[in-house]
Amino acid sequence: MQKGTIIGLLACASALTLSACGGSQPPAPQPPAVGVVTLKVESAPLLNELPGRISAFETAEVRPQISGIIRRRLFQEGGFVHAGQMLYEIDDAPYRAALAQAQGSLAKAKATIRSTGLQAQRYKDLAAINAVSKQEYDDADAAAQQARADVAASQGSVQAAQVNQNFTRIRAPISGRISRSLFTPGALVQSGQTDPLTTIQRTDTVYVDVTQSAAQIIDLKQAIKAGGVSDANGVRIRLILPNGSEYPIEGRLQFAEVTVDATSGAVTLRATFPNPDGLLLPGMYVRAKMVEGQRSQAILAPQQGITRDARGRATAMVIGKDNKAELRQVEVDRAVGDKWIVTKGLKAGDKLIVEGLLNLRPGTVVKPGAPQQVTATAAQGGAN
Repeated sequence: MQKGTIIGLLACASALTLSACGGSQPPAPQPPAVGVVTLKVESAPLLNELPGRISAFETAEVRPQISGIIRRRLFQEGGFVHAGQMLYEIDDAPYRAALAQAQGSLAKAKATIRSTGLQAQRYKDLAAINAVSKQEYDDADAAAQQARADVAASQGSVQAAQVNQNFTRIRAPISGRISRSLFTPGALVQSGQTDPLTTIQRTDTVYVDVTQSAAQIIDLKQAIKAGGVSDANGVRIRLILPNGSEYPIEGRLQFAEVTVDATSGAVTLRATFPNPDGLLLPGMYVRAKMVEGQRSQAILAPQQGITRDARGRATAMVIGKDNKAELRQVEVDRAVGDKWIVTKGLKAGDKLIVEGLLNLRPGTVVKPGAPQQVTATAAQGGAN
């Protein structure tokens, strides 16, 4: 084959190769699709979740007011008792004897007062005609007054003995559920002892004591004073029970302590909750969700659109100029449902990226769309 023919064939092959390469060039990559939410000004409740503990509405520790041997126990442990119901009976033999003795002393004093009174009257008449001396009359009158004083003292002794005898019947001071008995029949009990016989608790309504930091209370009061937050009329509280469920009845805040705990820097708040079914038990730990106020001009950002950088600062990606992703540092106050209240870094009208954030860098041109559409597009791409 001639040299010119070979050169011609090589040139033709080169042209075919270039033509084939030019026809298979890949298309330019499409910008990544992201889901965006346009932020707006909304009214948001200020929710706060705080730890709390339940206590009984009324609690009474039953203690003896006299000393003696318990004869009988007259209640069912764990049952409901009414105010005035007899709970224990103490052996009253010594107190019946003391009452009889006091009554005898009263009868004796009453008998004496008659004779001394008559003698004083006679001496008064005789002293008027100088039949007896003035000293004798004064002695008789003093004896009559002493007899009247003895009657008054004896009446007091009788009343005290009756009170002590009544104390042998120990009665319920309040209505409520009664706990187990710490003393059995035959046990010796004493007035002023440390251990109670039993305890009664009223639980148809219960207290919930929650603690809140003093700093949070100051922030709320300053926000209300500044006008950005309106005060909640009668703070509403809901409870999260230990098993994670929500108590169905709403409570009301009653008062807040006037002093701050020196060790924890917190203030105790007390709320009341109806407890008709007895589900809330004294001593139970709960979580209280409180609506403390209402923020009228709030920016609510979905929580999936707020992330944290390596330094722990809150950040957000928004759609900037020319559909480019823009990174912003933001400040958030608290969560309201599945959103954050943003106090700095975002404003109404910003398009917050909430989907497609994985590996997204600032400055990347993106294709914004509704969050559901982005999810559907990603699912279809996976199926293909």
